Amino acid sequence: MVQLRNQIGEVIRRKMGKKATKAADNVYYLARCEAAEKNEDFSSREKAAEIIGIDRTRLARIELDAIMPYPEEVKAMAEAYNTPELCNSYCAKECPLGKGMVREVNIDDFDRLTLKVLGSLKDIEEIRSSLISISEDGEVQEWEREDFQKILNSLDKISSNANALKLWAMKNIKIKE
Repeated sequence: MVQLRNQIGEVIRRKMGKKATKAADNVYYLARCEAAEKNEDFSSREKAAEIIGIDRTRLARIELDAIMPYPEEVKAMAEAYNTPELCNSYCAKECPLGKGMVREVNIDDFDRLTLKVLGSLKDIEEIRSSLISISEDGEVQEWEREDFQKILNSLDKISSNANALKLWAMKNIKIKE
C-alpha cells in the first residue's frame, strides 16, 4: 500500500487537478486516483460512483473516512479500479473477522515478488522434515513447540509472499482468483 500511495501522488497532480487533501491517505481514494491514470472517468467522484454502483455522497464519505464501506462496495471498487489489493487491505484492517487473521500484503514489482517467493521456499525441505518428525506421534510435545512455531512462521511467510504474487497477477495480467 505504501508503494501505491507514493505512485498515486504523482497521478493526482497530473490527472485529477485539485487534490482532496482530507482524503489524501485514504486507500479507496488512492485506488480511484490510480484508476484515473488509465480511465479518465475515475477522475470524477460522481462518474466513479456511477460505475461502481453506489451513491456519490457515499463514495465521498468512504474516501473521507467518515464511514466504513461494505464488503460488496470494496469488491466493486477493487474490480472497477483494477486494484485487488483493496480487498486484501479491507480484510486485514477493517473486516471484524479478518482483522488479526489476514495479513496485509504489498504488491512489489514482479521480479521482487518472485525473489521473495523463492526466498521463502528455500528451507521448504527442512520445514517438511521437521513437520513430519513433530507429527509422527500425532501430538505436539512441549519440547517440540518452539520448532512447531518456527514452522508456522515459515508457512505464514510463504503464504504472504504467495498472496502478494497472486494479487500482482490479478492486477497486471488479469489472472482470475
